[in-house]
Amino acid sequence: MEEIVKQHMAILGQRTVDALVKKGYLAEYLPDEAAMRERLIGLIPDKASVGFGGSMTIRHMDIKGELEKKGCALYDHNAAADAAQAEEFRRKQLSCDVFLSSTNAVTMDGKLYNVDGKGNRVAAMIYGPGEVIIAAGVNKIVPDLEAAVERVNGYASPMNNLRFNSDNPCAKTGVCADCDSPKRICNIATILHRCPSGAKIRVLLAGESLGF
Repeated sequence: MEEIVKQHMAILGQRTVDALVKKGYLAEYLPDEAAMRERLIGLIPDKASVGFGGSMTIRHMDIKGELEKKGCALYDHNAAADAAQAEEFRRKQLSCDVFLSSTNAVTMDGKLYNVDGKGNRVAAMIYGPGEVIIAAGVNKIVPDLEAAVERVNGYASPMNNLRFNSDNPCAKTGVCADCDSPKRICNIATILHRCPSGAKIRVLLAGESLGF
């Protein structure tokens, strides 16, 4: 049964990768998280400035130590010493050599859907860094944009609110209520219909369930 699941994931993953390539992305399917971690570390040049978009997928791969060995400057606002440094790191992410993120959803026809609170993550994904690398598990794959919105509203957003110990409604009900909370983390939604002109965006899809 496990082998059948892997085969199904590979079929969905490769189909989505093919669609992303047609949309101008550099896209690859990798069998698992370990292979994606190795590939990700290998893609980042020595002494590069690297921004982190707050992805649980990237965090779980625990690559910071390897990047430090390569002499990279790391801009992770979630690991900042204080609010001022966090804001400094967010701004540096917009012009770093490599920006690392995941995506809230990727459609099988090659669209990327993301929802942000401040907008720094989606801003850096769209324009600025020398290269953007998006790492995601096959659990992020959805049939279309309608399903992408449903995935965020019914799963990703409530999970991230729980991660932040938020008292927003979705952390209590499990589903988005389109709330008016001052602590709302779903203020900006972006759709990348295809790779922006002149941008270098690489999408790595792993055949496992990773992140939210």
